[in-house]
Amino acid sequence: MAWRDRLVPGETREKRVFIAALILGVAMLFADAATKLYFTHTLATGERITVIPGWFDLTLVHNTGAAWSILSGYGYILLIIAFLVGAGIIYFFRSLTENCAERYFAMLLILSGIVGNSIDRLWRGAVVDFLSFHYFDAYYYPVFNVADIAICCGVGIYLISGFCRKDQKKR
Repeated sequence: MAWRDRLVPGETREKRVFIAALILGVAMLFADAATKLYFTHTLATGERITVIPGWFDLTLVHNTGAAWSILSGYGYILLIIAFLVGAGIIYFFRSLTENCAERYFAMLLILSGIVGNSIDRLWRGAVVDFLSFHYFDAYYYPVFNVADIAICCGVGIYLISGFCRKDQKKR
């Protein structure tokens, strides 16, 4: 069986892929929670620890918005959006994955990231971010966290899968 073969709902292979993807999603959720807990107890807000001079720092930031602080201060709207997207992923899981193994991983990574950041919004009132990449002092990429990595990886996997599996729509 090749990786490009479709999964058959209910068969052993599909169940194994789902369980593996679920384990990865739960592991990312725990990694997200653990790192946020560690850095909120280790760093003060705004404190910076240089890891790679000129490139990478650990900086504790509390983001009340979404990516790049969009909708800052409107956490309740972001929670509603997160709930709707998460519910949509769960409800439309079969059609979103189209029985492609890599899309199971993509959807559960995205869901994991949504849950991780939503827990922060509910528990802390803001999302804890701490990974800061930059080019010396000329350019700073927005500070992010493990949940954001899970979401981006999930979206990336889904997009790559869509480009590599163009034949599905023709069938």
